[in-house]
Amino acid sequence: MPADWLWGLAGGLLIGLGGAVYLLANGRIMGASGIIGGLVDRSGWSTWAERVVFLTGVFVLPILLLPLTGPVDTHITDNWIVIIAAGLLVGIGTRLANGCTSGHGVCGISRLSLRGMVATVFYIMAGGLTVILFRHILGVI
Repeated sequence: MPADWLWGLAGGLLIGLGGAVYLLANGRIMGASGIIGGLVDRSGWSTWAERVVFLTGVFVLPILLLPLTGPVDTHITDNWIVIIAAGLLVGIGTRLANGCTSGHGVCGISRLSLRGMVATVFYIMAGGLTVILFRHILGVI
């Protein structure tokens, strides 16, 4: 049996640990879309350094771990149009939902937030329907 599921488990544990540390250290929820959004629209400019350090860690840590893990096949599509469209749709969705999966799913559920639980259910349903549509019906991914 392939051990690929271990990468998902390790990633989930790291995100949960990161969310707990961020909440304990800053007293705020670790929602990646809110952290980025605060930089883009300048509503979180008073904490810009903290936001930049967080985002730098999100991008740099996987590069630093690469010698330990080796290349990981993510099974992502080679179709750049699909990748860009997916990124834009995720960005729009996080704005509509007032948060992303890290904010609602990881931090919201752990705080027993009804809003976080409801949002996470809809994220999972939308993700499942998207896979059915784009992979199994349209054959794009």
